[in-house]
Amino acid sequence: MALSNEIRFSKKRTWSHDLPISYLMQQGVENPGVLSLAAGLVDQNSLPVSITKNAFESLFSDSGAAREALQYGTTAGSLSLRKLLLTHLTNLEQKSAEELGVTVDNLIVTTGSQQYLSLLGEVLLDPGDICLVAAPTYFVFLGVLQGLGARIISVDTDESGMRMDSLDSTLEMLESQGQLDRVKMIYLVSDYENPSGLSLSVERRKQVIGVAQKWSKQHRIHILEDLAYRELCYDGPVLPSIRSFDKTGETVILTQTFSKSFAPGLRVGFGVASKQVCAAISDKKGNDDFGSTNMSQHILADALRENLYYDHVDYLRSVYREKRDCMLDSAESYFSKFRNVHWIHPRGGLYVWMTLPESIETGFQSPLFQKAIHQDKVMYVPGELCYAFDHGIDSSEQPVIQKNHMRLTFGVQNIEGIREGMKRLSDAVKSFI
Repeated sequence: MALSNEIRFSKKRTWSHDLPISYLMQQGVENPGVLSLAAGLVDQNSLPVSITKNAFESLFSDSGAAREALQYGTTAGSLSLRKLLLTHLTNLEQKSAEELGVTVDNLIVTTGSQQYLSLLGEVLLDPGDICLVAAPTYFVFLGVLQGLGARIISVDTDESGMRMDSLDSTLEMLESQGQLDRVKMIYLVSDYENPSGLSLSVERRKQVIGVAQKWSKQHRIHILEDLAYRELCYDGPVLPSIRSFDKTGETVILTQTFSKSFAPGLRVGFGVASKQVCAAISDKKGNDDFGSTNMSQHILADALRENLYYDHVDYLRSVYREKRDCMLDSAESYFSKFRNVHWIHPRGGLYVWMTLPESIETGFQSPLFQKAIHQDKVMYVPGELCYAFDHGIDSSEQPVIQKNHMRLTFGVQNIEGIREGMKRLSDAVKSFI
């Protein structure tokens, strides 16, 4: 009997193939000399080398503490770190833990906030369940949802973030279709959204809780609040989270990361949820990895405890503010001469969202992207990746995906790289105006 070479992969493998992040990385490798305005990496020169070095030295000066850091940790994360995270959260919210209704038992430490997003999807979503997202939104999370077999339905946005009237009417439509029982989650990047740079207004942060609770008729519809960029604010104060307005703490699940505000190499994030949701995440996480890297948690705890983390965030804000301003100035210099080209001025985060005339598509196979990569040697993220495709309806019924946007990041390039990258991009665009 002949040996079959067929491999029968799971449906999850089929759902998660050909994700755009892999293509973007491949293009960067295959096209040396390309200036990337696409990679969502952090500024290399501002990484906290001395703070991390001192934390390591302090930790290893005590053999008992060092052995504890080198040992397995707990699934929920180091208790000492979770206590510090609770204090960190209350400082950001300007509310006490009692006012927020949060204890250390509501916190789980994860391998970056990306793991928390993935774990939450695993415990809340079955294939065919529905997650509502902003249009546009974080395209990597769209890949997570796609890999779970979830339906992803877009909700209209404006300059103040997701529109509550559109969210309400979408839920009403789903109820009329007999699909309300499949809605499990509303996903929001409430501060300086990746990709648009927009923030959800404070008034809408209050309103969205009421909308979610209004339509939680058969089961609870959760709001997943992704605050990855929360502390990278350059104009004005840190805004109160949606979670801070959730009086019961049962509707909103909050997640944050230290990858953008400190060091992605440590891979530390955390989430805040009800104890019932925490138990589900902890069970799944325990099966997956027993707990996130114990060593990284000790290093971050030292930086928080000694207030070195906060000094670093202040420094980082000044670095990124200058780079943000450089990208906006370069946009003005190189793109303002083009008709019907405009961009958003973000007050924080790492991204500028640029819109071209409707006749100019920006996707991977578009003439613009190919010219930019191969001739002008510059790369961006096509905006169409940030719009959801609803696998629950026919292609003919899909909402129109806008194909004339670009997500540009000022995180990884230095000032000269940003200016040169924007010049190269304008040269590419000029050919199609």
